[in-house]
Amino acid sequence: MDKKSLSERDICSKYINPAIEKAGWDMKRQVREEVFFTDGRIIVQGKLYTRGKSKRADYILYYKSNIPIAIIEAKDNNKPVGSGMQQALEYSEILQIPFVFTSNGDSFVFHDKTNTSGALEKEISMEDFPSPETLWNKYLKLNNLEDPIAKEIVEKDYHIDDSGMYPRYYQQNAVNRTLEAIAKGQNKIILVMATGTGKTYTAFNIIWRLWKTGVKKRILFLADRNALLTQTKNGDFSPFGNDIMHIIKNRKIDKSYQIYFALYQGLTGTEEEKNAYKEFSKDFFDLVVIDECHRGSAAEASAWRDVLTYFNSATQIGLTATPKETKDVSNMDYFGKPVYTYSLKQGIDDGFLAPYKVVRITTSVDDGWRPTAGMLDKYGNEIKDRIYNLKDYDRTLAIDERTEVVAKKITEYLKATDRYAKTIVFCTDIDHANRMRQALINENADLVAKHWNYCVKITGDDEVGKQELDNFTDVEERFPVIATTSKMLTTGIDTKMVKLIVLESNIQSVTEFKQIIGRGTRIREAEGKVYFTIMDFRKATNIFARPDFDGDPVQIYEPKPDEPVVPPDNQDSPNNEGNGSEPKPTKPDITIGGEQDEIKKYYVNDVPVSVVNERVQYYGKDGKLITESLKDYSKKNLEKEFTSLDDFIQKWNNAEKKEELIRELAEHGILLEALREEIGQELDDFDLICHIAFDQPALTRSERANKVRKRNYFGKYSETAQKVLNSLLDKYEQEGIFSIEQGSILKVKPLNEMGSPVELVRAFGKNKDFELAVKELENEIYNIA
Repeated sequence: MDKKSLSERDICSKYINPAIEKAGWDMKRQVREEVFFTDGRIIVQGKLYTRGKSKRADYILYYKSNIPIAIIEAKDNNKPVGSGMQQALEYSEILQIPFVFTSNGDSFVFHDKTNTSGALEKEISMEDFPSPETLWNKYLKLNNLEDPIAKEIVEKDYHIDDSGMYPRYYQQNAVNRTLEAIAKGQNKIILVMATGTGKTYTAFNIIWRLWKTGVKKRILFLADRNALLTQTKNGDFSPFGNDIMHIIKNRKIDKSYQIYFALYQGLTGTEEEKNAYKEFSKDFFDLVVIDECHRGSAAEASAWRDVLTYFNSATQIGLTATPKETKDVSNMDYFGKPVYTYSLKQGIDDGFLAPYKVVRITTSVDDGWRPTAGMLDKYGNEIKDRIYNLKDYDRTLAIDERTEVVAKKITEYLKATDRYAKTIVFCTDIDHANRMRQALINENADLVAKHWNYCVKITGDDEVGKQELDNFTDVEERFPVIATTSKMLTTGIDTKMVKLIVLESNIQSVTEFKQIIGRGTRIREAEGKVYFTIMDFRKATNIFARPDFDGDPVQIYEPKPDEPVVPPDNQDSPNNEGNGSEPKPTKPDITIGGEQDEIKKYYVNDVPVSVVNERVQYYGKDGKLITESLKDYSKKNLEKEFTSLDDFIQKWNNAEKKEELIRELAEHGILLEALREEIGQELDDFDLICHIAFDQPALTRSERANKVRKRNYFGKYSETAQKVLNSLLDKYEQEGIFSIEQGSILKVKPLNEMGSPVELVRAFGKNKDFELAVKELENEIYNIA
């Protein structure tokens, strides 16, 4: 058999598979071939999107299910045996796999990350591929996991899901690294995983394996919202069965269960007798899992910290999307460095989290407004004479006209895109959330007249609003559409279908900002949710520029006053929120202090407010803010991809499918749909690139099609073949080049009315003759001469 003539897949089936099977690997249970471990980044272009390339490993070898230990990159026999090692090493870093192999069917190159003293890479014969036990024992030795108890912990099986669901690669990493840390005696552990990446599902798998070994028999799961407890118990944790699980309510303690769920505040109180957790002995729990641990559980002064201190003998695992690091609060001081981190940026790059656009809107009063001397507010209070700005608005000074402008812009956006797109408006406080609700109701009176709950206020003080929360988060429920809030929806609420997040609050904390962003990061591709938009009225998105922020937007747009709000096709603790009564406009909050009453908030109207403009900004592929025009930025990137016009034309003509070339450009940060909108011309991708990068005259598709018709090169073909080519040219003129590159083009109108695909191909000769004719047509279309 001539190895050189075999495909890569043939090499796998005839040489690599027999070699690893002979080494003792179970091909059904321990070996997975052609494993796609990312979904491919979502690339947004206007209202359209495409997926970037997903990452695929030729082989992943598992010691046990979901415990990956080796990766193999296969090549055909025309390539050297070590070809592909760099790609395999890149994948092994992502997957945290210690043993890396490449093979072309002649031998293996073995990269052994556990070999800290000898050669990292060596060539081995096909007969010498190591067994599962050999690799696993090397791994255990390197990580000091050879102790029988440690070995039992890290080798315990995952839960087998009957539905076929299994952890994503980063969830496997998080679970496996956590169990290894516990097996080595680490008792305080923190996992950092971006919102929307399945922290609770990850926690379940950790707890399941520890509980099954008997190492951790009684477990406490702490969260900060009742909805989360029920959702967790009945959802991800349901395999445990209700007999052993219990939600602690009303500080009533029942010690007959094994897995407990509780609110932080449900176990603590201001008085000693209210500290319900002390009814448990200090060593009652073996494991405490703290969900959303950034919420304050690491604060020295926090009552929640008291719970952790009390159960200090238990292993404690903190889960957070945003570890808090301030001079007063530090997750790292308490838990240590994260055993695993999966960031927002990585989630977006992998295609597991939704990317987002940003619309920045500035009003005419945002840089400052000063009252006239002796000016009174709506309720007769004299307004203190000073300059008020964004930091003051809706906290110490409310301007009705500014609230109305914000509501108009939100409504304008929804009307131009989707009036039923789930929207959260984050406000400064409950009073602001109420006034914003009123303004939005007035702007959407037509829908509110039919559906009273089109727009609702969801805050801690409002029982009706809180009752609507389940409907708002339900994928199947259309109403409510808009929710105004202050803090209640910042964290812990699974808002899968939110497509618009409005920032009308002065957010300074990166932690809070990431939590808010996380309300929109869920992807629901089947329901059309693949990206979301942030509308920023408070300059909060300046946080993007901070070094501790990760996960950049695909677009930042600052519309001019006369421009549409839709971007062009280019692309405090929630438990404190409801403690006070809602401020009533007829009786502004007053604090008694000193010799006279101090007004906490002024309410003014009759202030002219309009939208002003600065500029449009985008983020590039490197995650840095682009301050130049998209046209200049694209020109620079195109010049990096193509050295000259001739180079571009050659690559264009040689591309088997133009769509693949365009997708590749998109992955390199060149978004042609966005660019087309900015220059304001409906150009073919080819002409758009020639025009922007090489200053060529831009031709429309109609102009190009007419040039082909005038050349009359079709004359050499039969009458039927000419009709086919003319129809293909018409298709190009109407829909673009991608339409005629489809394999099924002969099955669509009007071509399918001319005859069967076989008959049409026969008019050219054989199938290769037809493909050649289509290629020639493309070259004629893009003839620069």
